[in-house]
Amino acid sequence: MKKISVGVIGATGMVGQNYIRLLNDHPWFEVTYVAASPRSAGKTYAQAVAGRWVMDGDIPESVRHLVVQDAAQVAAAKAHCAFVFSCVDMDKQAIRDLENQYAAADLPVVSNNSVHRQTADVPVLIPEINAEHLEIITAQRQKRGWQKGFIVVKPNCSIQSYMAPIHALRQAGYPVAKVFVTTLQAVSGAGYPGNASLDMIDNVIPFINGEEEKSEKEPLKVFGKIAAGELIDDNAIAISAHCNRVPVIDGHLACVSLAFAEKKPSLSQIRELWLAYRSVPQQLQLPFAPPHPIVYREENNRPQPRKDRDTENAMSVTVGRLRPCNLFDCRFVGLSHNTVRGAAGGGILNAELLKAKGYI
Repeated sequence: MKKISVGVIGATGMVGQNYIRLLNDHPWFEVTYVAASPRSAGKTYAQAVAGRWVMDGDIPESVRHLVVQDAAQVAAAKAHCAFVFSCVDMDKQAIRDLENQYAAADLPVVSNNSVHRQTADVPVLIPEINAEHLEIITAQRQKRGWQKGFIVVKPNCSIQSYMAPIHALRQAGYPVAKVFVTTLQAVSGAGYPGNASLDMIDNVIPFINGEEEKSEKEPLKVFGKIAAGELIDDNAIAISAHCNRVPVIDGHLACVSLAFAEKKPSLSQIRELWLAYRSVPQQLQLPFAPPHPIVYREENNRPQPRKDRDTENAMSVTVGRLRPCNLFDCRFVGLSHNTVRGAAGGGILNAELLKAKGYI
């Protein structure tokens, strides 16, 4: 099969580097175009990231000699790739304008940025949960006069450590009314160089700018429905979030308590539903789809970031410590790899679903 040519916009940053690493030898996609800020433009990729390549292993040979282009030059991207992964680090309005320009130029945009997460006709995609939200792409194109272009975004990295376990219960007929969650988020979630070491060593920072608002709002859109060409939030569920930065390199941990709206499953039923859960990516056998979207650990001290973040190529959600809750109905601990499942890996899975469904 001839591989699809893809571009990475924001390729020199930490998320962009992860795209470069994860897309190496991908069976469907090939990186043929890299772009970043004007200060990197004109250099080879290896020159542009010299001294700040933060991934394990070397820069893939297929990319190291590509010349970095200016991300603002949309026409140049169109000449070299069929769609782009967007992970640019710019002012929010500048990101919004740039992604719109790419989509208007018939280049689909698979974005890691937050600016379009609350745009009414842009799906916030977790393929195991809301693959049907891709249907809104037709309305998105019609509204803007786009032909082949569109924008699809992935959600905030921290919510992915508990969204699939909640969805599995909702889908089985156990609607959740309330979620109380405390996240313990790895330093890599702040990008590179991120938090200063003197802030993080021997410390926990109980504030991440904008994180609690995203954690409380974005799941409502993911769980929502399409109506009249827009995505309508599911306001039947209320979420209260506390978000903390902790001295862990990778892996966002969430301590979650759930209250059910009506009938309540037993703990054994919850565990069985999690273990049996499969969804669209598994049915389609997408390359980055984990065989088991939810992995349950029976040990009373798991999941742990260092031991469990890489489960099934770092694309699964690992849960454990399922037990009764003294305030709500049950509680558990969830873990996902924030820079793989929560960032570049999640974006690649989104693109795979888009290709499988005929949008790319």
